[in-house]
Amino acid sequence: MPELPDETRIGHVHLKVADLDRAVRFYRDVLGFSLAQRMPGAAFLSAGDYHHHIALNTWDSAGGAPPPSGSTGLYHAAILLPTKRSLAEAVLRVYRAGVEIDGASDHGVSLAIYLRDPDGNGIELYWDRPRDEWPRERDGSVRMTIDPIDLEGLMAAADD
Repeated sequence: MPELPDETRIGHVHLKVADLDRAVRFYRDVLGFSLAQRMPGAAFLSAGDYHHHIALNTWDSAGGAPPPSGSTGLYHAAILLPTKRSLAEAVLRVYRAGVEIDGASDHGVSLAIYLRDPDGNGIELYWDRPRDEWPRERDGSVRMTIDPIDLEGLMAAADD
């Protein structure tokens, strides 16, 4: 079977949420997305003029609880920021909003910050290093790491 083309991308994430207004406030006011469209029971948010990167709905989940620990489902949605500074600015907004950060890792290829939205959905905010800086094995394959990140130093980069 042929593989997918290199240009293939994952376009958007659509999440079931318990409280649409609360979810919109998080994705708009904390993470920095713009509200592109709202309709009864759903909202669509984007970065820039794209139709939507995040879709939220309460069609089957209004007032619902997050899935219990140990169950299947989405582990996290990863939001790729274009620059290290834009990642730093996003993390600073998260910190100032009082949102708990679950973890942070330098993966060699990227810097990644992990948190949860108000419905318990996992969110990864990350920045990819340029490909020519990615660590490689002797055979040329990518070598990912799990090293700590200096979050205070990263957030200070938001002011540079």
